[in-house]
Amino acid sequence: MEISRDRYVQQMINKKHNGLIKVITGIRRCGKSYLMDPLFKRHLIAEGVPKDHIIKIELDRPEYMKYHNDPIAFDHFVREYIRDDMQYYLLLDEIQLVKNFEYVLNGFLYDRNLDVYVTGSNSKFLSTDIITEFIGRADQIHLFPLSFSEFYPTVSCDKYDAWREYLTFGGMPLAVEKKTDEEKAAYLKDLFEQTYFTDIVNRNRIKRRDLLDAIVDILASSIGALTNTQKVYDTFKSHGEKELSLNTVNSYITCLEDAFVVKKAFRYDVKGRKYIGTPQKYYFTDLGLRNARLNFRQQEETRLTENAIFNELLYRGYNVDIGVVEIRENGKRLQKEVDFICNKGNNRFYIQSALHLDTREKTIQESRSLNHIKDSFKKIIIVGDNIKPWWTDDGILVMGILDFLLDQESLMH
Repeated sequence: MEISRDRYVQQMINKKHNGLIKVITGIRRCGKSYLMDPLFKRHLIAEGVPKDHIIKIELDRPEYMKYHNDPIAFDHFVREYIRDDMQYYLLLDEIQLVKNFEYVLNGFLYDRNLDVYVTGSNSKFLSTDIITEFIGRADQIHLFPLSFSEFYPTVSCDKYDAWREYLTFGGMPLAVEKKTDEEKAAYLKDLFEQTYFTDIVNRNRIKRRDLLDAIVDILASSIGALTNTQKVYDTFKSHGEKELSLNTVNSYITCLEDAFVVKKAFRYDVKGRKYIGTPQKYYFTDLGLRNARLNFRQQEETRLTENAIFNELLYRGYNVDIGVVEIRENGKRLQKEVDFICNKGNNRFYIQSALHLDTREKTIQESRSLNHIKDSFKKIIIVGDNIKPWWTDDGILVMGILDFLLDQESLMH
């Protein structure tokens, strides 16, 4: 099945010849290798790059195992392909298998006719700290599981059935290719247990796997709800867990973030123009993985839709926070929430997620926090209904979830 990832291919095209190592990061099995070859490699060939000037090395193949513990030999092996002063493109898959790969990659930066792209699936390449390792020398392309606009063309059903499918099984590329619901569920469960957990436990030398299991379940059950380390810690203490520290809980959650399994969203005081330390919200990178973790129970459409909107905003390149607006009601100061504040360049949008706006009272309720924001940036309510976009009397744009997801310029309406 051919799956288009045009947004990411364009990012790679934009970063060509910038003198940096292009590092493709993302949760395992989200399509990093596929992005590099065939998608980006196909672009290079279409641009007229000779095939012998595209050096593609898949380091998990048996013939390259001899280089895993010999970085100097690997460096020499790569350089044997470079026979003239023309531009070469080096595509390295699973580079983390080479010992001291950081030094090898840094050495390639001195070759001005060598444009380097790398992926990795575990160790440091599973983590956000890979870019820290290469500050000033690397450029990140972060890959997400399939967005709904990427997912929809892969299924043979209408967009409403496709949406229900997406809310249940998410956008992991290999899950999409499975034929039956049973196969998809089994794949996602196995992927979480055998791939993500194994990598996280081994990489971080986690001693309490049972604790990590429980923390994942807590976060999966509370997507879209305010939580923090202290709250999770108190949950364990209330159940009689004695040999546990707050730092351990915090470090385990950080491990899940570093592996791109979950993403933390901070709260931002709109009027005070400052971040609020705690609590935060956590969202899952892929809805299918979240649902598989809970054995496909607790599939509340409201929470899943909110998680999907959050992921879509990140996919579009926005920085996303949770908004807090202080208002006065009946002489009292109350904090009301705006689901998302998203920023990119000079653009800012305030977004509220609502399953339905089927009554005037419901519209007033969902608009309340937005109406207390006095700046001129656009305010939007995204609903689960199949409706045409419309504006409230207060100038708030209301649009359906599928219009939002399938139209990449939907926020600009």
